[in-house]
Amino acid sequence: MNVLARISKASDYATDPASDQQPARPAEQPSAKASRAYAGPSIISAALTVTGRLESAGDIQIDGKVEGDVRGQTVRIGDGATVKGTIMGALVELAGTIEGKIEAESVVLAKTARMSGDIVHRSLRIDAGAHFDGNSRPHHAKS
Repeated sequence: MNVLARISKASDYATDPASDQQPARPAEQPSAKASRAYAGPSIISAALTVTGRLESAGDIQIDGKVEGDVRGQTVRIGDGATVKGTIMGALVELAGTIEGKIEAESVVLAKTARMSGDIVHRSLRIDAGAHFDGNSRPHHAKS
């Protein structure tokens, strides 16, 4: 869930030096490859509640409330956040509350984490103080 806004400025337009009229057309835009550069994580702020599925090709930071499945490269659940659903990613870091399931290569439950559900992982770290009520099982790569 990324929101992108572009503000045009006068230098973005090609002008006709023989004319005193307004710019005729937009100047050439950056290549598509340049627009795919890492722009930081998509953020669900503490003031936001989302109902439905979230999916990003990049990272997701959740500080609010999500009722639905979440998929991203790295998914970080902040210490005041709650998620009801399945979290999927290469790395899932939990400092808040999840009721559901985590499926990830690497999972970290911070000391403030509250997890109720199962974890499927390759790597799992549970810090002292974290609460985990569920089952953990390793995910093995298919040959």
